[in-house]
Amino acid sequence: MKALVVAIDGPSGVGKSTVGKALAARLGVPYLDTGAMYRAVGLAVKRKGIALPLEDPARVIAIASGVDVRVTGSAEDARTWLNGEDVSKEIRTPEISKYASAVSAVPGVRRRLAGMQRSLALEGGGVLEGRDIGTKVVPETPHKFFLTASAAVRARRRFAELSAKNSLETYEQVLADMEARDHADATRADSPLTDDGTYARLDTSALSVDEVVDRVLSAVGRPVPPGG
Repeated sequence: MKALVVAIDGPSGVGKSTVGKALAARLGVPYLDTGAMYRAVGLAVKRKGIALPLEDPARVIAIASGVDVRVTGSAEDARTWLNGEDVSKEIRTPEISKYASAVSAVPGVRRRLAGMQRSLALEGGGVLEGRDIGTKVVPETPHKFFLTASAAVRARRRFAELSAKNSLETYEQVLADMEARDHADATRADSPLTDDGTYARLDTSALSVDEVVDRVLSAVGRPVPPGG
């Protein structure tokens, strides 16, 4: 591989996006938010009036095949576009998280988006985060990291984020949703979330974002500046 590609996989709420953005900024490479692409497709499906659980995969695939989804901008200002509309904020709701998980379980949707993600990565390099980056999208990259943390820790983090946005969801609801998504991601038939043994595994439960980024930089072979 000529371009530097770093894959960061792991379950929901483990800090992939935060770490990915910081890492891309430190490395000076693009940040490709693959999860945002699934969220955008989920939003498109919801806008078509399709309710959860998804009962018509063919229609979902048709919607995914007919929309233009793009991720642009720097690590500091990443944007997600759906048919030319900036949906960066709209896709970050708990409801769209559920839609993203549902559409990501549809093999035809995963194949379409994985192909787009692979082309972007091989063309210009970058940091990609998701659930199957290192197993399906760019499995040949030597820089693969699997982030973990307990469901309780991840739920506390997500609950704090949602509370800051005046969400009315309780911690118990956030934890239940997270455990349900973990199960869905790990048991889907196509490209399930899994550590296949080729990753460097990092438990982020007791680590700051800077500490995680520093460890990844060291593993990639890039110097960590004095003082972090």
